[in-house]
Formats: sequence, C-alpha cells, structure tokens
Amino acid sequence: MVFSKAWTLEKHFKDFPKPSDFKLQEIKLPEIKDGEVLLEALFLSVDPYMRSYSFVVMKEGDIMIGSQVARVVESKNSAFPVGDFVISSAGWTTHSISDGKNLEPLLRNWPKHLPKSLALGTIGMPGLTAYFGLFEVCHLKEGDTILVNAAAGAVGSVVVQIAKIKGCKVVGCAGTDVKVAYLKEIGCDEAFNYKTVSSLEEALKKASPSGYDCYFDNVGGAFSRVALLQMKQYGRIALCGAISVYNDTAPQIGTYPVVSFILKELKMEGFIVTRWKDKSEEALKQLMTWVVEGKLKYHEHITEGFDNMPTGFLGMLKGENTGKAIIKV
Repeated sequence: MVFSKAWTLEKHFKDFPKPSDFKLQEIKLPEIKDGEVLLEALFLSVDPYMRSYSFVVMKEGDIMIGSQVARVVESKNSAFPVGDFVISSAGWTTHSISDGKNLEPLLRNWPKHLPKSLALGTIGMPGLTAYFGLFEVCHLKEGDTILVNAAAGAVGSVVVQIAKIKGCKVVGCAGTDVKVAYLKEIGCDEAFNYKTVSSLEEALKKASPSGYDCYFDNVGGAFSRVALLQMKQYGRIALCGAISVYNDTAPQIGTYPVVSFILKELKMEGFIVTRWKDKSEEALKQLMTWVVEGKLKYHEHITEGFDNMPTGFLGMLKGENTGKAIIKV
C-alpha cells in the first residue's frame, strides 16, 4: 500500500498566486495493474506556464499540473522496468501510477556526472523551447543580433548560449544585478538590468545601435512595446512567454507599432514547444552534446522538500531563480 502526497489547486489564481490557493493532501494509491508502473518523484518542475495554463486545463481540487523526473519503483510494464528514470506529467505528487502512455524515458547514455534534473531544464522542455524558438521561429543565422528578455531564466539562459554557439551577438536583459553578472558569465555581449536603467529605449539602442534581427520575448507587456520599435528590416520575433502580464486581472490592451511592422516587413509568431515533438529527441541529443562539451552551461535554483512546492513556485514567479527552478523531493 502506497500513500502519495499531492498538492491540489484549492482555488483558481486571482492576481498573484497565494499559498492558500494550494492544499497538501495524502492520497492512497491502488495496487498497480498489468501494463502499469508505480513512480516515485525525484525532481519536480515549476514553470511560468502553470500560472496561466492552470485556468484552462484544471478544475479546483485537481492535482497541480507539471512535469517531474521519476523513478520506476514497481512495474508490470516491460517497457519500463524497475529502476528506470522517466519524465512524467503526473503533476505535483510524490507517487503516481501510469500506464506508460504519458511517460518519456530519459535520453539513453545519460552521463553519470550530469544531474537528472536537467531533464526538466536545459536538456528538457525549457531547452527545447529555446532551441525551436530560435531555429524554427526566429530562423537564427550566423551574424544575427538577438535580444532576449528574462535572459537569466530557464529558457532565456539557453537562448543566450545557443545564439552564441551559432555566432550571433546577444543582448540580454534581467531584473537584478546578480543576474546581469550571470548573463555576462554565460556569454552575453551586452547585458543590463531593465529595472534600473533610466530609459529602456536608450539602453536597447546603446546595446545595439543598428537594432535587432531577432527578439526572443519571454516577458511581453511594456517591455515589448519598446523593444519592437528596435527591430531591423525583416526582423523576426518569437513570442515565447508574457510573464509580466500573467497576473493582470484585466485583458492586456495596447497598440503595436503596425506601421513599423509593415515598413520593416517584420514577422512575429507565438509558439508552443510541443509543435515540434517529432524533432524533440534529436534536439535533446544536441543540447546534451553541448552540455557535455561545456558549450552550454546550466544553473539550477533548487528548493528542497516536496512540502515547499508552493514556495518554490511563487518564488519563481517573483523572479527569485537564476536558471531553472527545481523542487527536489
């Protein structure tokens, strides 16, 4: 008999999420059936998408959505023997039962010296988001100048480094001086704290007087209204996230620089990483190769203890993490 701890969504978020929006419960799991496996979570992910997407796919009382690295502790499914490590979408729970359909095995030959939590970050969904956003949406090419906001986060920090690997000039923005120092450490040609500059427009122009070929947007809102005016002819904009407006109570309104879009023939595209699922394994292998070669550095913000999942989630939304925010069970 196995009892699982699980965090459920007690109330849909209104304004900034609160600890009282979550409830910790204990759930008795049944014996596994033929074709099923019992999983034990080792690392869990907290991501910005959970703030907005939970309202779309969840009911109050549901287990909070999310991915985890888990170990198979009991199996009646030959495809997932005991001891295997998998990526599961079981959400915020310590133990779960799966028929295998929602499981992804870790890449083969995972190096022993690399933490398996990277499968939730640099060699996982955030890394893939950076990879496909750059190559499939921005159509990145050598010599481009790229602007990245929230550049010290899970996705942004990978965007910075892939762009540098591909011979681009990278301008990164973050919200603390410590994060700006990190951006310079991982290769940003120019980096600044958008919260302390006197003028965002002037800071962007100073960082790249000729403008930007690509803009990888993780923030949206007021930042983008300024940044979009700095694009070069035929510029490409990848809309990955809009964390600055996720907690707004009213729909975002405002005008985009339409005339500039027309005259400069700009392309702006929103995307969700699952569009390229058929290419994911190849991309993950490339990300792992870069990590092993030392070309792609990683940084994890680890919160210890499953009971602290809401704390880790709220801290991530406040921007307390550098790199990927992870909960270690």
